Amino acid sequence: MSMIGVLFLIFLAINCFISQSAYIAYNTSQGIVSGKLNVHLVPHTHDDVGWLKTVDQYYVGANNSIRGACVQNVLDSMISALLADKNRKFIYVEQAFFQRWWKQQSETLQGLVKQLVKSGQLEFINGGMCMHDEATPHYIDMIDQTTLGHRFIKQEFDQVPRVGWQIDPFGHSAVQAYLLGAELGFDSLFFARIDYQDRKRRKDDKTLEVIWRGSKSLGSTSQIFTGVFPRHYDPPDGFTFEINDVSEPIQDDITLFDYNVQERVDDFVAAALAQANVTRTNHIMWAMGTDFRYQYANTWFRQMDKFIHYVNKDGRVNALYSTPSIYTDAKYATNESWPVKDDDFFPYADKENTYWTGYFSSRPAFKGYVRMMSGYYLAARQLEFFKGRSKSGPNTDALADALAIAQHHDAVTGTQRQHVASDYAKRLAMGYVEAEELVASSLACLAESTSKTECGNPMGKLKQCPLLNVSYCPPSEMTLSSGKSMVVLVYNSLGWKREDVIRIPVINESITIHDSSGKEIESQLIPIANASLKLRNYYIQAYLGKSPSVTPKYWLAFMASAPPLGFSTYVLSNVKNPGSLTTLSTIYTSLGSDNDTLEVGQGNLKLTYAVDKGKLTHYTNSRNLVNADIKQSYVFYSAYAGSDVDPQASGAYIFRPNGTYPIKTEQQGLLTVIRGPVLDEVHEQINTWISQITRIYKGKEHVEVEFMVGPIPIDDGIGKELASQITTAMETNKTFYTDSNGRDFIKRIRDYRTDWELQVNQPVAGNYYPVNLGLYMEDEKREFSVLVDRSVGGSSLEDGQIELMLHRRFLHDDTKGVGEVLNETVCVSEECTGLTIQGKFYFRIDPLGEGAKWRRTVGQEIYSPFLLAFTEQDGDNWTGSHVPTYSFMDPSYSLPDNVAVVTLQELEDGKVLLRLAHLYETGEDKDLSVVASVELRKLFHGKKISKVTETSLSANQDRVEMERKKLRWKIAGAVKDEAEVFRGRPVSSSNLVVELGPMEIRTFIIGFEPSVHGLVLCT
Repeated sequence: MSMIGVLFLIFLAINCFISQSAYIAYNTSQGIVSGKLNVHLVPHTHDDVGWLKTVDQYYVGANNSIRGACVQNVLDSMISALLADKNRKFIYVEQAFFQRWWKQQSETLQGLVKQLVKSGQLEFINGGMCMHDEATPHYIDMIDQTTLGHRFIKQEFDQVPRVGWQIDPFGHSAVQAYLLGAELGFDSLFFARIDYQDRKRRKDDKTLEVIWRGSKSLGSTSQIFTGVFPRHYDPPDGFTFEINDVSEPIQDDITLFDYNVQERVDDFVAAALAQANVTRTNHIMWAMGTDFRYQYANTWFRQMDKFIHYVNKDGRVNALYSTPSIYTDAKYATNESWPVKDDDFFPYADKENTYWTGYFSSRPAFKGYVRMMSGYYLAARQLEFFKGRSKSGPNTDALADALAIAQHHDAVTGTQRQHVASDYAKRLAMGYVEAEELVASSLACLAESTSKTECGNPMGKLKQCPLLNVSYCPPSEMTLSSGKSMVVLVYNSLGWKREDVIRIPVINESITIHDSSGKEIESQLIPIANASLKLRNYYIQAYLGKSPSVTPKYWLAFMASAPPLGFSTYVLSNVKNPGSLTTLSTIYTSLGSDNDTLEVGQGNLKLTYAVDKGKLTHYTNSRNLVNADIKQSYVFYSAYAGSDVDPQASGAYIFRPNGTYPIKTEQQGLLTVIRGPVLDEVHEQINTWISQITRIYKGKEHVEVEFMVGPIPIDDGIGKELASQITTAMETNKTFYTDSNGRDFIKRIRDYRTDWELQVNQPVAGNYYPVNLGLYMEDEKREFSVLVDRSVGGSSLEDGQIELMLHRRFLHDDTKGVGEVLNETVCVSEECTGLTIQGKFYFRIDPLGEGAKWRRTVGQEIYSPFLLAFTEQDGDNWTGSHVPTYSFMDPSYSLPDNVAVVTLQELEDGKVLLRLAHLYETGEDKDLSVVASVELRKLFHGKKISKVTETSLSANQDRVEMERKKLRWKIAGAVKDEAEVFRGRPVSSSNLVVELGPMEIRTFIIGFEPSVHGLVLCT
């Protein structure tokens, strides 16, 4: 060894002998410093409520061969770390996990956690049960899941979340901004995912932070400060500190090798200045965390303690523990003016050829199930209130919890693994079973003779048919013996009287139907299609593990009516007398017909088909004088499988077509037409895996299309995405309109974005948008509207044409994290086939300016179909002892045509949560886009209201207090004139009238006099 080396070792030994390792007290108390760049470090974890693992597996840390994630560890570790230093902070979002953890803690630890929350060290933001998706949920589901979380936080901690934190959903909706943001009382909203072209432009222009006005109708009264992260929702490169992360820690012990304090401080400052260059004001936020982080929280907090200490000693920038609330207040205090953002952030692409528009339609059966359970939950809560909430009996809580987590951005989206999808469905099914029991007992109780004050055990067991969508309804398929009949209760959860056609399967044609007054009504027997019977038998075997005991021969169709928030009774008898009003449908087959055309429809609306091609050609409405050429067809997109050059494939998230292929009808010219007094049907077998039934109902002026798609063939090695196209001759100038979560309609222009000059690289996928309610297009004379029964993807890829994606099946994963091919199958006796989807869409053509009423009214009826309950009676032992009709409201009253009851729910304390929604936008309809009024005394007929308190949307704070605390942001530059905003006035205690302006939703907590609870006391 050289002399120099020896001397160096001696020097080190002496230095180590002199310099001992010592405790360092890190100063983490720094607040905001004016005149410096303030770096707000926001510790967080993003905990998916199911994705690769089920929600419970994620919570307890099970199934770690898939991913080593345990939310229980996150919460345990995070709380300990916060208790160790009063300056540390943390934010938490997903209440589905936090509630699980909270229930398991001792009173002592709960007390300590409450102190952390009170002091601001632990802050709940967003605050829903999950971080819901923004493309595929219905707005009512978004409200409900948020309310569950917010009311828990208020009850346990007396806190009100201030900030929206939607960091992971794959695009962002206008409804999220104004309704699930500003109307909740949020001061700000933050997220990560926007289109890569949009992000680049916003970074260049310093417009990542904006004032977002999501609603044209509510404008600036419902705006929110919105921040888009300059990168993902994790820290800058080099600043992640989970146990196995590769970022270099600060090594500040001078007795050890690799001392690097100045180097790491320089890295921090450089990253901070880089972000400051794309952000306005002297405040930036670092999201310190990502998916399932802080399982060992000290690895993060130890490093953040050091960075705050040494960066502030360095002095070039100021680092501090912070939260989004603190950051928002700091931004507001700068008095900066901010640019305005309208509409939404769809569609989202994270790079060229990678449009996240496939998930709009992924797992369509699950999407349909969620939507069906959502409407059922709305009705069940109403009935639970009418009867009186029971503390010991069945209730709607389990269904509420299941629906809440189903809104997660990897649940209803269809982007989870198969075993997780099954877990979500299982929870919904279990919640439904309990709610079904509640609904049955409530309806039976309400139907009891009004001479009783208590219904006790209601006579007769009411049964329901959750599998009616696959033609399976055991109560209606019974053979009724002599003297017996079937009673059908038809419940209407809407606030106005409605009429609709009911179809139930029956086993023979000897049936008559009488209404609530005992009058026989017109009905029609329709042979059940072979394809429907085949689907029924297979799926009942798959789901119930048994074959149906009988095979129904007919659909029995009849027009039913029910009062608002009430029911009517219909009686089916196995007796068919001469002159009966039950008609057996006539059947006509077009094959070999001498006629060139075929017309169906009995009323104002008629459809014309070309017999030789077996195709729809013309639409006529004699009432509004609409005559239009129209055709409907199917296409499939072959799924791009990826390549060595470009590996991005189509999959659960991504829509990347590799060619469009029209599907030709295999047996052209073959149509089966069924006619009768209630409805006409046209049956078409497109090919071996696509069939459809087109219906026109007597007295209705829209077309219903019931499609049956699947199993999608993949034997050729090609994944496929199936869409239906409806084509007209309308000149629509690239323009169409899609709904935002079932509320506002947003203008779309093909190959165009309002905020930047779009570089078109995916002309199909880049023009797809989420559709929850429907979409429409218009020209100078007409508007063409399509409504859907579940969330789908939709577009107008050619002028005059609307397209809906109905089903998807693949052979490749799209490498966006789920790590599993979207290839849904159904198995019977260990033999599996691809999933078949049965669903509906509806369309109508109106003169320009007249389509909104149909979209809004029928849209409500699709979301809230009649709820049917059945019971058998001997003689008239049911009808003789039960009320035939019932309405919760004043018999002379119904809600205005432009108002819906969004929520009517009894809370744990006996008070009632009421939400009323105006259904129309400003200027949408000449008659109905006006202020509406609801009389609470008539709505709550027979009850004495003691107090009405208006609250925020999630019912966790008084509305007046929420408005008082609202931040008033300054706007940069000229803003286009906004329409006059109409909002309802405060409710007067003297008249108890609620006013609603266009698109306004108002929420109330209503108390009643103690003597009044429900209609009757039911035990």
